[in-house]
Amino acid sequence: MQSKAQTYLGFCRRAGKLTLGVNAARAVRERVYLLVADRTASENCKKEIAKLARKFGCPVVWTQDLAQAVGKEACKLAAVREEHLAAALCRELEE
Repeated sequence: MQSKAQTYLGFCRRAGKLTLGVNAARAVRERVYLLVADRTASENCKKEIAKLARKFGCPVVWTQDLAQAVGKEACKLAAVREEHLAAALCRELEE
């Protein structure tokens, strides 16, 4: 993952606008603007991520080393709940 994307994820985390993990994302009641998922997720996890994307009506961006970027071991999903940071992350990760 690029360092700029890591910086944006750090901003989200410090602002309290980042939910880490599939189970935690399932419980989110506010708007989610972007799902950042790790490519190494299991098939079942990928199916859950697809369900969450439909539930929130948001895009999914697949990346490498998400756990390292967010500082949580074995993290396969990060749900971004801040619109402007989600847009910046989406641009950065899709390049």
